[in-house]
Amino acid sequence: MPSSHSGDDSSGLHAVGTKQEEDNDLSPVELTKSKVEPAYSLTVGTFILVAGRLGDLYGHKKLFVAGFLWFALWTMLAGFAVYTSPIFFDCCRALQGIGPAFLLPNGVAILGRTYEPGLRKQMAFSAFGAMAPSGFAFGALISSLFAEFVWWPWGFWVMAMLCLLLGVAAIFLIPHTPSPQFDNAHSIWVRVDIAGCISGVSGLVLINFAWNQAPVVGWSNPYVYVLLIVGILLLGVFGQIEKRATFPLVPFSSMTPDLGFILGCVACGWSAFGIWVFYSWQFIEELRGVSPLLGAAQFSPTVISGCIAAFTTGSILHRVPGSVVMMIALGAFCIGSILVGTMPVRQTYWAQLFVSQLVMPWGMDMSFPAATLLLSNAMPRKHQGVAASLVNTIINYSISIALGFAGTIESHVNDGGKDRLRGYRGALYLGIGLAGLGVVLAMFFGLYEHRGSRKNKMDADVDAASSGEEEGVASE
Repeated sequence: MPSSHSGDDSSGLHAVGTKQEEDNDLSPVELTKSKVEPAYSLTVGTFILVAGRLGDLYGHKKLFVAGFLWFALWTMLAGFAVYTSPIFFDCCRALQGIGPAFLLPNGVAILGRTYEPGLRKQMAFSAFGAMAPSGFAFGALISSLFAEFVWWPWGFWVMAMLCLLLGVAAIFLIPHTPSPQFDNAHSIWVRVDIAGCISGVSGLVLINFAWNQAPVVGWSNPYVYVLLIVGILLLGVFGQIEKRATFPLVPFSSMTPDLGFILGCVACGWSAFGIWVFYSWQFIEELRGVSPLLGAAQFSPTVISGCIAAFTTGSILHRVPGSVVMMIALGAFCIGSILVGTMPVRQTYWAQLFVSQLVMPWGMDMSFPAATLLLSNAMPRKHQGVAASLVNTIINYSISIALGFAGTIESHVNDGGKDRLRGYRGALYLGIGLAGLGVVLAMFFGLYEHRGSRKNKMDADVDAASSGEEEGVASE
């Protein structure tokens, strides 16, 4: 369901934009270039960290159900924006994101606690990852159908009803997980790491807002760069708080270099994905004149390709090093971005865009299950919520802030909006560069992993030789 609203963020919002132009006198470009597109990913990416910690403290099932109910409420209210203003719609989309922020890490944590490391766990995480392209296509189709043939608010109201039904079903279908038991030596505020929550979330929000607001109002407005500076300072404060926190929101002590490489690869790849999906829609609708419904149909191959990619990942993860999986994933992100970034306006769908739809899901559905599984296995059971939160925070925050970077480039190269093709290409070239950086990081990750395995093998040989010498001395 969160993935379905990622579909809304692209195709659905373009369709909604067309109808809101009629209802609220706001053009689709103004709508999608304001705060709608990044707002949802922003709140998902920033509140996930807090949601994962709350799940570890109060029980993942409770937070999972609460996420669906919150999601249903604000999805319903987003539909009622037809009677108010686009600003209210923007706010509803931002508050919607808090629902998936509670759903994603706690859902992954439930899987992580249910399955022991092994093939079954890998396939479970892969099935979870396969929902991304399926949900994306489903959300795109539903919102486009209602916007084109019925009335665009019904897309949100139907989604709200589905969220409510799923929340109720989760109460009865998901096995009960008892709330963790803690001693009374520390207050709940210390366990939640309230200072870290406030400084971390505030810093991430301000930085993201500054980057996504700059393409709209320009960097010449003082409040934009002031907010950016304040956000950076708050993240510095967050880092210092986490070093001293008894129960840190981000357990840096549990982080290892290989986990750093994994998160870096995920950040680069999903930044490229965010740019790819948004500007692909801009390209086919604004330049090729494709309708939202036809656009949803053109994106449908991602479902089949994504499912194949996800289950392929689940079947090979126990045989192939994580660095190899990441290299393949980042290669897919890079190739998919190149195909869209270089395609001509007047070209058949089957030449480059179709191939890109087949390639890009391999980046999504190899990187997400692999990263989630590797972090889940590396973290203790008590930190399963935090492990899931880290991956989902990186994914959603990267998507959101990358759109700010891309929007800044677009606004500086499109000749004041006169050359939209050049602006879109500039943004897509940034996506290619980010995916390429991810490929380089994955290569370094592979070298690091190879050196680590060689060192472990040498240590094992030394231990075996030492034990052999001891047995020889004992026999004498």
